[in-house]
Amino acid sequence: MIEQDLFYLLALQRVEGIGDIMAKKLLTHFGDSESIFKAKATQLTAIDGVGSILLKNLKDKSVFEKATQELRFIVDNAIDVAYFQDENYPERLKHCIDGPVLLFTSGNINLKNKKTISIVGTRQITSYGIDFCRKLIEDLAPLDPIIVSGFAYGVDIVAHQLAIEFNLQTIGVVAHGLNQIYPKTHKKYVAKVEQNGGFMTEFWSSSNPDKENFVRRNRIVAGMTEATVVIESADRGGSLITANMANDYNRDVFAVPGRVTDKYSQGCNNLIKTQKANVLTSAADLIYILNWDLEKETKPVQKQLFVTLDNEEQKVYDYLLKTGKEVMDIIALHCDFPIHRISGLLLNMELKGVIRPLPGKLFEAI
Repeated sequence: MIEQDLFYLLALQRVEGIGDIMAKKLLTHFGDSESIFKAKATQLTAIDGVGSILLKNLKDKSVFEKATQELRFIVDNAIDVAYFQDENYPERLKHCIDGPVLLFTSGNINLKNKKTISIVGTRQITSYGIDFCRKLIEDLAPLDPIIVSGFAYGVDIVAHQLAIEFNLQTIGVVAHGLNQIYPKTHKKYVAKVEQNGGFMTEFWSSSNPDKENFVRRNRIVAGMTEATVVIESADRGGSLITANMANDYNRDVFAVPGRVTDKYSQGCNNLIKTQKANVLTSAADLIYILNWDLEKETKPVQKQLFVTLDNEEQKVYDYLLKTGKEVMDIIALHCDFPIHRISGLLLNMELKGVIRPLPGKLFEAI
């Protein structure tokens, strides 16, 4: 982005009373940010929502001093900036009306042609949550998805660490400027995150991790990804806000069920009970719901000469041999398995090389 364009965009962000929605409205009308500041009063007031107070604020020259300081920080620290109409701006976030006008990034983020999911949850993650998160990311690794989270304690940092372990790109969306890291104890993970991924924020270097910033941060986590996964959550928490935002953006939401007596499963169980989230018992559930094509995205699976199938897998295999090819729901019905179970069986059998998926969510025996 040309520095002059960025300068005026930064200045526009500092005009009191102009948020992301109003900024986009003005930018769409005038074409660029510099033209907004040079527009006549009659031109500005013709825009719905622009009154005398906002008109006065647009004439406040102090916003240019603030923009100059922030631009200097961006240049000196080689911060990448994505404008909401640029190619390097997250494609799905472009369709969110309240998405940030500008995103500031560091590291080596590459969103092109990538599957992207967010993993969120409690800051008090249990061994159950850690084990599930590990298995989920390990099983998704062949599909090479980007793992997005908030770089906070608990589920967030576990998701980032596991993404690094399985050589997946990971993005930490933070609730402050890129001149700092919160929590400070996570500074030791920064270099590894930026090696294959990086950090993203809408906040200036002058912004601290204030409470209200985390809610704003959550809409980026929810809006930029195909789906949001809630690993563990109490009956109230920031991850539930992210899940609700994802639902508002018409994104898929998944929640890991737990025992009714477990404090950090109550939020997930409630999401499932109120039909605000799909049940997530394995990576196969997510792959099926999102219609990710294993056959195209993974290396070809060579069928073993001698394959051991358990009784359930053998039942499914025999049925497919008899019918030729069938959709998952019908397989589940005739083999007397629930959907969540059949999806896991089919994934395991595909990895063993005894069945393969076909267009239209069909499966056939090999």
